[in-house]
Amino acid sequence: MIQAVRGTKDILPDTIDTWYFLEETARIISELYGYRELRTPSFEKTEVFSRGVGEGTDIVNKEMYTFLDKGGESITLRPEMTASLVRAVIQSGTYQQNSVSKYWYFAPFYRYERPQKGRLRQFHQFGAECISSPYPESDVEIIQLTHSFIQALGIEEYKLMLNSLGNSASRDVYRNALIEFLKDNKENLTEDSRNRLEINPLRVLDSKAENDIVIVKNAPIILDYLDNESKDHFEKVKSLLDSLGIGYEITPKLVRGLDYYCHTVFEFQSSALGAQDSFGGGGRYNTLFSQLGGKETPAVGFAMGVERLILILESLNKLPKTEAEADVFVVSLNLDFQAYAANIAQILRAKGLKTATDLQRRSMKAQMREANKCGAKYAVIIGDSEFENKQITIKNLSESSQETIGIELIPEYDFKF
Repeated sequence: MIQAVRGTKDILPDTIDTWYFLEETARIISELYGYRELRTPSFEKTEVFSRGVGEGTDIVNKEMYTFLDKGGESITLRPEMTASLVRAVIQSGTYQQNSVSKYWYFAPFYRYERPQKGRLRQFHQFGAECISSPYPESDVEIIQLTHSFIQALGIEEYKLMLNSLGNSASRDVYRNALIEFLKDNKENLTEDSRNRLEINPLRVLDSKAENDIVIVKNAPIILDYLDNESKDHFEKVKSLLDSLGIGYEITPKLVRGLDYYCHTVFEFQSSALGAQDSFGGGGRYNTLFSQLGGKETPAVGFAMGVERLILILESLNKLPKTEAEADVFVVSLNLDFQAYAANIAQILRAKGLKTATDLQRRSMKAQMREANKCGAKYAVIIGDSEFENKQITIKNLSESSQETIGIELIPEYDFKF
């Protein structure tokens, strides 16, 4: 038997209602904030991610699905959305037409990493990006949108971790101080962190290796190196969050896993996920547009793991109930009534009712069992009398009541649910 590729998962009909619920909630909340949906191809030219995400990141170095297509061009399956979305916006020129552009997405992504709980090689994210505003108000709006989405799902117990990476000038000063500190501890760092020390030392702060964690506990704190502009930006973010009643924890070692971030970075965590407690986050990125060939444009965004959200909802017993497969089941007692039954089913579907019919030529008893199995509230029965008189018998399966009406009355009949 051929099985699914390791790290991928089928979304079967008994769980699809959860996905509908999450995507519909994402759409509703995003539109409330004035964000419009944007979709990009599932693969891009590799340089979109090598230039955008950063050569020093695990995503680019270890996790991307990259291959040469038949034309010899290097192609990569999309490992994250921000770089793809920025490429699309630059190519379309839409960010030059509006003072502020707002986009949301709900899409699959691909990373080659060790599969584990809530982490797959094909995974899904909901996210949003606010483009062209350099101000802390847009940072806060993105966090507020995320906060609204989480609450709309019914998740109440979670933490918002907050930090600032400052502007490029502040980060350069901090980078030098961090390099000096890490060089003194270089022999005790993991090989990955020693490599990061040469490319992007801030990545060492994101290491999950125990030795590295112990070392960076005493590392310099970036908040001590912020210049006045960076401090003012961060203070305004905190002040606005305070005024909105959105709680947060300052986390000086939070840097996120991508190279393009500056100023505000944030992460949402839930104890329901165990040790791998992060289920979303984001931050500001003011240089990504220029790195991908556009004009310098400030932006801020977030992404949230859908599979991890489902795990949280499952642990809280807040997964949406699976809807019935059918509202009405048409029961036909004679093979000669097939065309009549099919026409009745079409009339019912035209009323907006999910309608199922028997496709296995079963007995009435078996058809009634199937009607109950698929969750139908009504059975529409067609026997000899109904066929001859152009009628149907409507049986309420939950109340065991029934009545017979002419087919001309079906469009106006009040099926109560």
